[in-house]
Amino acid sequence: MKPLFDFLLKLCILSVILWGVILYGPGSGNVHYSAVFLAWIMVVINAVVGYLLFEYAFEKESSLFTKVVFGGLIVRMMILMAAVAVVLIGKMVDTTDFVYSLFAFYCIYVIVEILGYQKKNKQKKNAA
Repeated sequence: MKPLFDFLLKLCILSVILWGVILYGPGSGNVHYSAVFLAWIMVVINAVVGYLLFEYAFEKESSLFTKVVFGGLIVRMMILMAAVAVVLIGKMVDTTDFVYSLFAFYCIYVIVEILGYQKKNKQKKNAA
């Protein structure tokens, strides 16, 4: 369970840093925080679900691992795209801030997710 704790800890630390920059950084006065928050929550949920799917499939056979991880990626992307479409079509938040935030958060959190995968793989190699 340690890699999961490390992953969640890194997500929390990264989130605090990013929100600090958003709230107190340059240009923070003209940001629609509801748009940024919605983008952030969507990406965080996506990253956590992705890592949990990886954790579930990690010790499974190769074909099941591939189905769970890559199939989960496709399902997560479809759900995320549908959620983004609902937000944009429904004009729920400021479009510009939402799209920029979603893109930035997604790029950053995918890197953290991949680093979590690598750490888990490295621990397995060290144990073997």
